[in-house]
Amino acid sequence: MELTKQFSEREYAAALESWAWLDLDGKAPRFTSLFGDVFLESADGAWWFLDTFEGQLVRGWNSHADLTAELGTEGGQDRYLLGPLAMGAYHRRGLQLDAGQIYAYAPPPIITGSFDVDRIEVFGFVAVLTAAGQLHGQLRNEPTWS
Repeated sequence: MELTKQFSEREYAAALESWAWLDLDGKAPRFTSLFGDVFLESADGAWWFLDTFEGQLVRGWNSHADLTAELGTEGGQDRYLLGPLAMGAYHRRGLQLDAGQIYAYAPPPIITGSFDVDRIEVFGFVAVLTAAGQLHGQLRNEPTWS
């Protein structure tokens, strides 16, 4: 089972619009996990990871070779591709993805705190990333109460 997907430039542009509060300038989306986490390449050859569950962008690798090496490990597949969850959704739940779809939680883990395979559903890539970017942007800008 392939654990990554690619989308068109137009789909990436629409999906990442709601993440404008992060510094995505100079970073080109190249592929995603089956859950829509985006791997982006910067002009200097470094690779970045947009974690849509945590709502953060991190520089993860200095080169494509470093990225490929890590994603080739069980730990890398677990951490960045959510391999066991994707396999559970596909094999245990029978959830298959069309070209424009990814797996997502309904409601998302940021609300429930749960990563239970039974909460995984199939949704459109652009819709999920748009909603996640808006939600994380709002949560990030909420005032803290003391």
